[in-house]
Amino acid sequence: MNTQQAKLTKLIKLTVLGAVLASLAACEVLVVGGVVAGAAMVATDRRTSGAQLDDEGIELRASSRLRDRFGEKGHFNVTSFNRRVLITGEVGNMPDKQAAELLVSQVENVKIVVNELTLAPMTSTLSERSNDTYLTGLVRAALLEAKDVPSAAYKVVTERSVVYLMGRVTEREAKRGAEVASGVRGVVKVVRSFELITDAEINTQTQPPANQPAPAKP
Repeated sequence: MNTQQAKLTKLIKLTVLGAVLASLAACEVLVVGGVVAGAAMVATDRRTSGAQLDDEGIELRASSRLRDRFGEKGHFNVTSFNRRVLITGEVGNMPDKQAAELLVSQVENVKIVVNELTLAPMTSTLSERSNDTYLTGLVRAALLEAKDVPSAAYKVVTERSVVYLMGRVTEREAKRGAEVASGVRGVVKVVRSFELITDAEINTQTQPPANQPAPAKP
């Protein structure tokens, strides 16, 4: 293993640890409604806490409805970010692809559906899905390593070595994030599915409420 590979492996481990901590923080929000751990999670995510909970519900309900409707007739991954839903996977024909999109669009709180289902006679294999998980880790690590992008602002989904990037980002962040992802070995294509926002919107979101003083400088 060369130095670069070792570095990426270490970053992947850090990324996984961060995901675990974020998951624990989410539980804190649900239980106590605003302790330090929960506040940290919200601060690194440009969605509101309400949108984050909606996204979890959307993914669960949409996945359940697709399983009930199609059974083994396809392979579906549902990813929701700020109520914008990405569907990836494989189906056998165009009518099923369209039916899946309609089904997901009818789930409560869904605003937009991005249908990236592939028409394929067979679903991806276990080895392909394992490789997709590996590539997702590499892309997350590469975003974390890049110092000029907010890595926590990106959601990474990989399907058949195609990387889909989601998130609430500026035009510059969208372009740079795609550049970073496309530079990862093994990625065959990068698809941008962002919600574009301005720097002003980011600054407004990070400002403390009017009745809450800004934190004191150390």
